[in-house]
Amino acid sequence: MQDHVAAAAAPALSATDLLLSEGVILLGAAVLFVMLFRRLGLGAVLGYLVAGALVGPQGLGLVTGGESKLAIAEIGIVLLLFLVGLELHPARLWRLKRDIFALGLAQVVLCGCLLAAIIFYTTGFTWGAAIALGLPLALSSTAQVLPGLKSSGRINSPFGEKVFSILLFQDLSIVPLITIVAALSRNPADAGGPPGWMMAGYTVAAIAGLVLAGRFILRPLLQFVGRLGERELFVAVGLFTVLAAAALMHALHLSTALGAFIAGVMLADSPYRHEIEADVEPFRSILLGLFFLAVGMVLDLHTVAANPLFVIGMAAVLVATKAGLITLLARLFGMEWTQAVGAGLLLSQGGEFGFVLFAQAQNALLIAPQAASLFSAIVTFSMATTPFLMLFARRLEFAKPKSGSDLPGPDEATRGTAIIVGYGRFGQTVAQMLMGHGFGVVLIDKKPSQIEVSSRFDMKVYYGDGTRIDLLRRSGAEEARLIAFCIDDPSLDSRVLEPIAEAFPQAALLVRAFDRRQQMALRDMDLAGIVREVFESSVCMGVQAMQALGVPPEEVEEVERQFRDNDARRMAVQVEQGSLMAAKDLMFRPGRRMMLAARGDGGEEA
Repeated sequence: MQDHVAAAAAPALSATDLLLSEGVILLGAAVLFVMLFRRLGLGAVLGYLVAGALVGPQGLGLVTGGESKLAIAEIGIVLLLFLVGLELHPARLWRLKRDIFALGLAQVVLCGCLLAAIIFYTTGFTWGAAIALGLPLALSSTAQVLPGLKSSGRINSPFGEKVFSILLFQDLSIVPLITIVAALSRNPADAGGPPGWMMAGYTVAAIAGLVLAGRFILRPLLQFVGRLGERELFVAVGLFTVLAAAALMHALHLSTALGAFIAGVMLADSPYRHEIEADVEPFRSILLGLFFLAVGMVLDLHTVAANPLFVIGMAAVLVATKAGLITLLARLFGMEWTQAVGAGLLLSQGGEFGFVLFAQAQNALLIAPQAASLFSAIVTFSMATTPFLMLFARRLEFAKPKSGSDLPGPDEATRGTAIIVGYGRFGQTVAQMLMGHGFGVVLIDKKPSQIEVSSRFDMKVYYGDGTRIDLLRRSGAEEARLIAFCIDDPSLDSRVLEPIAEAFPQAALLVRAFDRRQQMALRDMDLAGIVREVFESSVCMGVQAMQALGVPPEEVEEVERQFRDNDARRMAVQVEQGSLMAAKDLMFRPGRRMMLAARGDGGEEA
């Protein structure tokens, strides 16, 4: 009996050991190579790909089962599209319809047809095989491009919106591409599959069903969960939403990523959007990393080693063809040349959905397994070029407008009473209050993305570094009565501001300080004012917190007054002693409350 129990328990133990050992190896390799490639400025994606190829069955053979891990990790792509959808209101999608359905369509069709023709005339594949290979190569890597756009803050800029529009249409085109592969299929088993018009009908019906479910089921469910206040339920509901939408699309043989994207769009204007986004993001990051690890693992290195020139040459052709065509199309749709080249380089690689479509083509008997491996390697190599191309693009300032030619400098500005340096959230409030009184204001910012976004609100912001005396002089600083530095820059100190104060003595200087350290560093200067960026808003919330707890109004005012007095006294002592630890006894803390005037002895209440 014990032998039977031991024999039955052994496989489970073995599976657990295998899972733990492979998990340690995969995560260890991922951490090592991602840190290395991040340090070299080459991006995390390339680190994941190299790590997967090294430890996978074709490399050192430390980890097996790349295909099964790839199937699981594709949920990371689904989660990515869901998070993208959360950031897009339906109104914004409608505003982008021209870029999505004109620019996106032109990119997929032209790139796909040209790449198919190149494959047909250079490799000897049939037209069916060439189409099944060329059209997927027109798709770019959403998982590689979107995180880069978000981290650089350009996802909401005109440049980012055009790139996103192309990516979105590529994701939408997966359904018709699968239909095309099915129509070309030589596999008798596919003959009974649904025709293309039926799949299109399924797509429309599924999208309509997701919209209705989001409005009449999901939103009431989120309101109920919100009243319960259980964080774990938000995680469960968020993951359920993504997986249910993806499962519906998968059951209909449609794009799982499209289903997740629609689910995200339906929640884009929900008050719980940020909560869901914060809960789902960690799962997305982990699974997306696993996806690229698995892609590296399934790369057939033996096939690549047998045909290295073909793989490298075709990857170079893919990158050059897409970069050139997308640059021309972006230029035709109104982008400046520098930005158009940036878009071309950014979207020049093959995409993760190519792996899915190559598998479809293999199952349809259009290509052999060796061809699927070769073109999967081509896509992987093209994805590996993206970090290098973006380094090249940033060095030449292709991915952002240039100060001299594409964006107006402050020389063109009408002279105003005040100059606002930095037009982010802080500077916008200051500028609008001055404009509300009728003062003329010159706005300066050195972030092209911020300038592009501001232009959509009819705000003229000039490009330049507002801490440079020559640029301030060109902005009319010699006539201005006020210069307000509203930039988020902890390094802004007296060495930068004293020359400005000497050059423009008639102008009062206001400075936004990041924290107490920066405020202390500027206390010796004769400034019109220094504001810690979160001080007033946090005091305001403290007042509201006491009001919500039923504190009498006169006591609220007294606590606020004493807090402000104590903070000013602490700052004076800290400046004098040069230490943040000075005057700790002036802080309110447990056991120390405000001094009530009613006591008359100046003592403190415990």
